[in-house]
Amino acid sequence: MRIDKDLVAASATPLVLGILAEGESYGYAILEQVNQLSRGRMQWTDGMLYPLLHRLERLGHVSSTWRVSEGGRRRKHYLITESGRAALAERQAQWSVVAEALDQVWRGATGPVAKGWA
Repeated sequence: MRIDKDLVAASATPLVLGILAEGESYGYAILEQVNQLSRGRMQWTDGMLYPLLHRLERLGHVSSTWRVSEGGRRRKHYLITESGRAALAERQAQWSVVAEALDQVWRGATGPVAKGWA
């Protein structure tokens, strides 16, 4: 299944902030977690993730530090800030409204999707 890029873009910020709310992480690990959470149905790329992380950092929603892994590789680690936690809470509230509205529409739908014509 291909997920429309508008939906990917709309969900990217809350996904990244949600992942970072669980703890500090670095780019590749975030990509892997999105892949795992979506059961392989969302394949993000570096070119999509890093501009988002940089934007979130400019907004003050995440902070970053360079760390050296056990293997000697330098990685930029990202951590959610208090501002990021507030932004995440706001996004969660927004998504709850959208999800509830969609659920109501889809449960009451009588068009092609409800009849299996999609």
